[in-house]
Amino acid sequence: AADRSAAEKGHEMNRTFQRNMFRKILVPILHGRDFHDSLLVARSIASAESILLAGMVAVADDNNLSAGALPAQELRKSFRQIKSKQDIHSLELIRVTHHPWNELLKVVREEKPDLLVLDAGHCQLFGFSIHEVLKRAPCNIVVACGSMPKKFDQVLIPIRGGPNAELALRLGLSLSRHGGASIHTLHIISKTPSASRDVAFRGLQRVLNNLPEVNRQLLQTNDPTSAILLASKEYDVTIIGATAFSDDTSIGLGEVAETILEEKARGLLIVKLFRPATTNMESEFVGQTAISVLVDKWFAENTYHASEFADLKELLELKQKQKVTVSLALPALNEEETVGKVITTVKREMMERFPLLDEIVLIDSNSKDKTREIAKKLGVPVYIHQEILSQYGARPGKGEALWKSLYVTRGDIILWIDTDIVNIHPRFLYGLLGPLLLRPDIHFIKGYYRRPIKLNGKRESSGGGRVTELTARPLLNLFYPELSGVIQPLSGEYGGRRSALEQMPFSSGYGVETGLLIDIFEKFGLKAIGQVDLQERVHHNQQLEGLSKMSFAIIQTVVRRLERRYERNFLEDVNKTMKLIRYDKDVLYLDVNEIAELERSAMIEIPEYCKLWKN
Repeated sequence: AADRSAAEKGHEMNRTFQRNMFRKILVPILHGRDFHDSLLVARSIASAESILLAGMVAVADDNNLSAGALPAQELRKSFRQIKSKQDIHSLELIRVTHHPWNELLKVVREEKPDLLVLDAGHCQLFGFSIHEVLKRAPCNIVVACGSMPKKFDQVLIPIRGGPNAELALRLGLSLSRHGGASIHTLHIISKTPSASRDVAFRGLQRVLNNLPEVNRQLLQTNDPTSAILLASKEYDVTIIGATAFSDDTSIGLGEVAETILEEKARGLLIVKLFRPATTNMESEFVGQTAISVLVDKWFAENTYHASEFADLKELLELKQKQKVTVSLALPALNEEETVGKVITTVKREMMERFPLLDEIVLIDSNSKDKTREIAKKLGVPVYIHQEILSQYGARPGKGEALWKSLYVTRGDIILWIDTDIVNIHPRFLYGLLGPLLLRPDIHFIKGYYRRPIKLNGKRESSGGGRVTELTARPLLNLFYPELSGVIQPLSGEYGGRRSALEQMPFSSGYGVETGLLIDIFEKFGLKAIGQVDLQERVHHNQQLEGLSKMSFAIIQTVVRRLERRYERNFLEDVNKTMKLIRYDKDVLYLDVNEIAELERSAMIEIPEYCKLWKN
């Protein structure tokens, strides 16, 4: 029951991630003020469970707070009506205060929302102009101004490379996802280009290149205000970033925003990203942080939970409808303690009860124990990877086994799970298979999970995945930031479509997972990758020395990809030896290890493979 409860909780959390790019949206509701516009904006960018209403009753300074009792009752009644109709959450306590803005600041500190939604009327009741509210914004904020449409159909986002462009784009993508809006960006190119603008827009351009659903327009002009104003008349609402603010309130909202507001013909959403302003903000931050828009969108849409696919009958119907075949290849090396349970568990549930797997094969790396014998007794075909395509030689490493598994399997979809899993469960398979059957555009799926670890003889619920957190994810964040949302890039449970995998080179050793992830991304784009929560994986943890060797191989793999990108060699052969520090009877010395991360060509380039698949 506890496992089911945890699974359901995780499932619901992931469902929320999938629905919302903003996970908590705060909408202040002030008594006596129409909140239609702010609630409309909130409901158009997120599902109901992410919206939090904060009720406030403002009492004049010369009145006692007790005068707010009746308005508070009326506000609670309004909240109950909203909740029953739209299932929106509200804070239990209505705040009665002489200073609503200060009270709002307290709520923001307590609730830590991703976005604060106000309308122009709110600003007046807080005692500030829109300019002053944006300047004092305690978190990411959007202010709804002008005439809001009943529905957001056509949305314009002028992308000027300013510090708030990231939030504007994020808001537009959310309007597209939840409100069904068509998003159009307009990038104004000055006839007298600015180097800082070019740098600021570079990151946004990289994001937009990966968002085919966004309609992009370029316009070269030295009069951006007139160009944006003219364009905005064709759209239901325009989203713009607030100008950089100074202490001089006479500066106002900026020429573009104020001109659109004067027209009063269309809606306007003004956004401000919560970040202290600096003189170099555009060049330092915008180009770098814009990637987070793309990563957050991918994370929301491409992150799954295994429990979503636990109905195997439904999954089987989906598989049969698509007429695809599925192979499971099990890489193994001396796994006699666990391989039998792994095979019997997945075979019983995924082949005999529900024929989701068309074949299971064991790819053994010349085990010295009874791994192969156990698999054969359970009716699973066994291959020794050193004997597959032997004319190309035999290399050590898991990656070599995975590469050769493409040659001996026949499925349209290929799944791999390690054979050292102690807590094996069918979810490791149906969790991986589900997104591939559900989404034709996903070519590669990665599992992630909690990884317990034994420390000082005690089992800790987390702490595994040390190479992931200390090597793989930092490298991906640094050189491939689009992949920074992949939770466990080194997990051994993953799979993909043969049509994609056969085009990929395979690192022979520890770098295989990292290499495949980067290569799939560069070949097919971020949307082709999915990830699924498999809950928990228990296996034998490696010693520190083994982890060090693994890290060394992974670093080589990433550097090799960078060499291809920049068309220059960074590594010499001498860089492929690792010097391990040894202690022996109080003697300190270096032990030189050859850890050269070799690589196999794409299987589609192997003549024997091509001949086999032509037949």
